[in-house]
Amino acid sequence: MIATETPLRMAGLVSSWRWDGVTVLVTALLGIGYAICFVRGRQRGERLSTGRAVCFAVGGLGVWLYSGLGFIGVYSDTLFWVRALQVLILLYLVPFALAAGAPFTVLRAALGPAGRKRLDAMLSGDVARVLTHPATASVLILLLPWALFLSPWYEAVLRHGGVDALTRIIVALIGFLYFYSRLQIDPVAKHFTQGLSLLITIAESLADGILGIVLWLGPLVAAGYYSSLGRTWGPDARLDQTIGAGILWLLGDLLGLVYSLVVMRAFAADETRKAKETDAELDIEEDGEPVSSGLWWENDPQLRERFRR
Repeated sequence: MIATETPLRMAGLVSSWRWDGVTVLVTALLGIGYAICFVRGRQRGERLSTGRAVCFAVGGLGVWLYSGLGFIGVYSDTLFWVRALQVLILLYLVPFALAAGAPFTVLRAALGPAGRKRLDAMLSGDVARVLTHPATASVLILLLPWALFLSPWYEAVLRHGGVDALTRIIVALIGFLYFYSRLQIDPVAKHFTQGLSLLITIAESLADGILGIVLWLGPLVAAGYYSSLGRTWGPDARLDQTIGAGILWLLGDLLGLVYSLVVMRAFAADETRKAKETDAELDIEEDGEPVSSGLWWENDPQLRERFRR
């Protein structure tokens, strides 16, 4: 149901709600699955972070749920700027929190030996190596907003609920792939230096700015659809798109800045870890124990060899 009769006001930010079955279903499946795996992992004696679990549940699933059921979901088909905000949240904020929750680590902790072996093989296989390569994830997250807003895909999202639901899932999945391969909290097929991630993040911020300028100065997007709504309140079509362009540009840069700070911190920790490993390797005997690192899966001899080849 499209909210065209009720104007969006400040009170509506907390009072506007709708039912969205797909959003609720995805939230329930991921939340229950994560909780079961977390409890089983703890019962097996695995050290799983409660903080990461909260990040997954609140920052990931909680924000995902609100983006579909709260005012963002209510007005996403009515105002361009609300849809732009929703896309940013689903592409950056939600997947960052989900990836920070280390879901594969939690899943692995709950599995038996055979299940762990299969999961390890999947995460280190050829398909995983291609999907988690910096070029793959970066190209996908860069091109997605351009393909969505500047093609007939966007109007299809506005007109068809099924396309809308599927698109939101795709956006979140691409974002998760990006942050999973960048944060490298979970085991990845190949470990890349955080310095490379920092350079890529800077380039991506520039791309977001260019898209904002194109939408700001370019022709109206889905003009026929928005004019057919007959909305008599709020900004006109041009101002609405201008606000949306600003959100994609400025808020996108802000989220990119926050992520850059995270990457810089990880880069510093990575360099410190490498320095400690080098010092330790110089001190141990040739038949000594493998050098310990800051990532749990690098402390396991088999996983260390598998995921860092």
